[in-house]
Amino acid sequence: MTTLAHILSDVQQQTLQQLVDEARNVVVCCHQNPDGDAIGSMAAATLLMRRLGKKATAIMPNRYPDFLAWIPMADEMLAADSQEEQVNKALAEADLVFLLDFNTLSRMAQPLCGKVSGCTAPRVLIDHHLSPDADCQLTISHPEMCSTCEVLLRVMSDMGWTEGLTAPEATAIYTGMMTDTGNFAYASNRPEIYVAISILLQTGIDKDRIYRNVFYTHNEGRFRLLGYLLYVKMEIMNELHTALITLTNEERSRFKVKNGATEGFVNMPLEMEGMRLSIFLREDTEEKGLIRVSTRSLDDFPCNELCAEFFNGGGHKNASGGSLHMTMDEAIEVVHRAVMAYKEKLKD
Repeated sequence: MTTLAHILSDVQQQTLQQLVDEARNVVVCCHQNPDGDAIGSMAAATLLMRRLGKKATAIMPNRYPDFLAWIPMADEMLAADSQEEQVNKALAEADLVFLLDFNTLSRMAQPLCGKVSGCTAPRVLIDHHLSPDADCQLTISHPEMCSTCEVLLRVMSDMGWTEGLTAPEATAIYTGMMTDTGNFAYASNRPEIYVAISILLQTGIDKDRIYRNVFYTHNEGRFRLLGYLLYVKMEIMNELHTALITLTNEERSRFKVKNGATEGFVNMPLEMEGMRLSIFLREDTEEKGLIRVSTRSLDDFPCNELCAEFFNGGGHKNASGGSLHMTMDEAIEVVHRAVMAYKEKLKD
């Protein structure tokens, strides 16, 4: 089997091996509003722990979007906002907790953040976001990698756990890598990514079917909403090579679309010639007054810096996000200020 260069130090390998060896009941958690990388890494890690003889439970803060429901073992994942009794039991029994695809406990949101904080089991963080800060016994963070799923696969390789890698594990990992790179359209120039993919393909997974499972499962409302947002709502700032799309909950209800149905919308404006930055604002469906922010960029424009400075967020150079506690009109004003603050970089 093709091999990957090591990313773990000897101390990290020894620590992880000891933690896993001593654990019987493992809990695997991800961030709120889980995406493909969160669900993919959580599914793969849970399946791995079971392969290693552990009792493993996957817990998410809230349910994943419908287009991810097909991922192996997704139907077994517990949602902390609706399955409190099962979640409490799993955490009470846990002697090891994996935290995947986030850099700080607050990204799990309540009630899961408080429950995990109160759990006495040792914690292992595996992530690819900047500035990890989750008070863990072991932190494995590689922001240069395309996804947490890639980091997880590299960890598995270092530990010898890719021997016996199963197709369901590989399917979950490939899904996370694919979705976090826009089907390898950004953050995916490193050769190691394709070495990793070759390892996954050797298990017999069908990457074309995985793509269809993610992107070919939407209803009519999604396409009508997309047309409406692009034709009616999109604001184009030609001189700054920037596009802005906004979505309210009233509009979401009008087109009968659920959470997750707008996945990929933020990428669409970048298909226009000359665009360098796309920003998507959408009202949160659960918390009134909260605006979710997604950004995508091309070439060297730093989305992560923009989101950190103006949107209380961060992420990767070409794909970042954040949030604002304000009205949509106020959020649009923040976007305009942010774009003007970065006008010299956008004009380059």
